[in-house]
Amino acid sequence: MTELDDFRSLGLCEETLESIRTKGFETPSPIQRLTIPVLLEDRNDIIGQAQTGTGKTAAYSLPVLEHVTPSAGFVQALVLVPTRELALQVTDEMSSFKRGSTVVSAIYGGASIGEQLRRLKKGVDIVVGTPGRILDHLNRGTLDLSKLRYLILDEADQMLDLGFIDDVDRIISYADENRRLLLFSATMPGRISQLAEKYMRDVKHLKVESATVTADLTDQIYFEVRESDKFDALTRIIDVEPDFYAIVFCRTKVMVDELVGRLLERGYAADGLHGDVSQAQREKILHKFKKKYTNIMVATDVAARGIDVSNLTHVINYSLPQDSESYVHRIGRTGRAGNQGTAITFISHAEYRQFVSMRKAVGGDIRKEEIPSVQDVIALKKRNIIEELAEAAEEGIFDGYDDMTDEILLRYDPRTAVSALLKMAFKNDLDSNRYPEIRTFSVDRKGTARLFIAVGRKDGFTARSIVDMIQKESGLPNARINDVKIMDEFSFVTIPFSEAENVTRALNKLSEGDRPLAEISQKGGKKGKKPEEREHKEYRKKDTAGRGKGKRSSKPHKDKYNDRPERKSGRRYKL
Repeated sequence: MTELDDFRSLGLCEETLESIRTKGFETPSPIQRLTIPVLLEDRNDIIGQAQTGTGKTAAYSLPVLEHVTPSAGFVQALVLVPTRELALQVTDEMSSFKRGSTVVSAIYGGASIGEQLRRLKKGVDIVVGTPGRILDHLNRGTLDLSKLRYLILDEADQMLDLGFIDDVDRIISYADENRRLLLFSATMPGRISQLAEKYMRDVKHLKVESATVTADLTDQIYFEVRESDKFDALTRIIDVEPDFYAIVFCRTKVMVDELVGRLLERGYAADGLHGDVSQAQREKILHKFKKKYTNIMVATDVAARGIDVSNLTHVINYSLPQDSESYVHRIGRTGRAGNQGTAITFISHAEYRQFVSMRKAVGGDIRKEEIPSVQDVIALKKRNIIEELAEAAEEGIFDGYDDMTDEILLRYDPRTAVSALLKMAFKNDLDSNRYPEIRTFSVDRKGTARLFIAVGRKDGFTARSIVDMIQKESGLPNARINDVKIMDEFSFVTIPFSEAENVTRALNKLSEGDRPLAEISQKGGKKGKKPEEREHKEYRKKDTAGRGKGKRSSKPHKDKYNDRPERKSGRRYKL
């Protein structure tokens, strides 16, 4: 098959295929294979069930953008998402696929409503927004959904968790009766099913099973290293593997470029892929990699989509993946076609808690190992040199070297001559000074964590209601929540370290602003101050920074944690 034939077979037009080619996609994901043909038929409502990170945005964006008329003068599609971050992410993704002059705009709480009013008045074809702010515009009469063709609920289960499902219900009532309703969710709780039954017609349920780890063919290990030592750890891994052939994943394109540059300076055959690489460059880079002219490909997750190489020896997570699904997709690139592969993840101190959470979600056996020592690396290199020498000796062809050999052996004894030649040929490779010390760090895996929560007495909270909130949202038993300290604007609690990441994630589902509701507090104090006193000082400093006349504080308030305008209490959490 030729390039993009898999996408072409789904029914997408050539203009859309060109935008896919520009993005660097090569093969559709399972949810895209299921969704795109059904959406292009322009008949059914759709329930798409797939995990985060499986390509749902492109699954609905590509066909919807084909059916939208650019600059029609009215809103033709509305995408509802649970958070402002996701609103921006979806807007960027849809804009990268758009055809012609189609206008895609993000509408969310916490941003200037004046600027949003200006954009809506000027004309928007597709709106991506959070429920509260969308409902606000509908109540003001500044958003008209009477001609809407598509209403898309993205991450519907998260909207339920955040308490927006009633808002979603009201928003749907504003839309044209003939609109198509597309609902995407990782899970299907009862309330979401009820919503679907109430508003959806002629429904097609498209489900992709959660990705799982193929542990039988992928050996999964992780190394604990400081962020500044990751590069040296990577070079040791490369040097101890005689046939190293790998994709190395970084989080950003800047990191990709920096890592490729450092690898090239060190003499490794490496190339990089990210969103700024043109299609022509991408094809050349992939050709070199598949032919093994380069053996190291450094890439971002998006740029690596569609790369089909079946004989990789390693996948390296130089940066920790954003979620468990991304981890599974990354390491699934090794251990293919019956070949044993190795997935290596570098974990810095700051990434450890996220890694613990990810490992639980993946459910695979990811074991800790120690970085190879300098002595291990050099010993292996010496063995490789001896093996290569043996292969050359077996060939027995030394034309042009006999005279030099005779002259050297006349002047030096064989041991001295061979040692001198090895030093000349492999001085840099066998120099231990080439490998700096890699420092380790210790992680408290059994102790407790101090949690900072951005609500306090002024928000109507007591120690009892803080404990109840944690228990309700995370399921952590009350007996494991200790040392609750309530202050005017925030609070502290002590919980088991092993539960800290899960509890913070659960509480932060209640947040919708820039500042999270819960964070793991720094340990220890400064200049003899208790952690709470230091945190209070820093929090007040952040709160007042940039405050001017007539401006509200940047401190989290109810609009940051609650996008629902009908709630008037000062609390960020509704008990």
